[in-house]
Amino acid sequence: MLDRALVEEATKKSGLIWVRGEGPARALWHVWVDGAAHVVGDGPGEQPLPGLADGSVAEVTVRSKDKGGRVVAWTAAVSELAAGSEAWEAAVAELKGKRLNAPDAETMTERWARECRVLRLTPRDATTAHPDGSLAAPPLPTPVTTRHPVPAALPRLLLKRRKR
Repeated sequence: MLDRALVEEATKKSGLIWVRGEGPARALWHVWVDGAAHVVGDGPGEQPLPGLADGSVAEVTVRSKDKGGRVVAWTAAVSELAAGSEAWEAAVAELKGKRLNAPDAETMTERWARECRVLRLTPRDATTAHPDGSLAAPPLPTPVTTRHPVPAALPRLLLKRRKR
């Protein structure tokens, strides 16, 4: 009972959860609705959800919102919500309110119904033990890069502004 309460409270308060399905763990934004975490993705402009399939199992790690450290880890049953279903509508209503910087805020839910997946991550019986190691891993490959080196004078300029 206490494990379930810890999972719910920690996940509700955290802005990101780390989810590992068939591949490496990824940071995903989410909402907590009806006893489960819900994520949207795999569409244009949305977060990728690789390795998360309907009926699979995922390992979820919740971080502290203020310190960023690991609070709790739990095993989740993954299920994909059918677009237009009652559960999908409830989840999407909450997800829409948390989605930042959407280019099409007015038609976002229609786009999600056509092009994206909404997944429900339902906690299983108990939490998992904290590992002994740090779980640090190299960053995943990405096409996003810094174009130029940071100018040498930039740190001095930033520090001057703070002193004022």
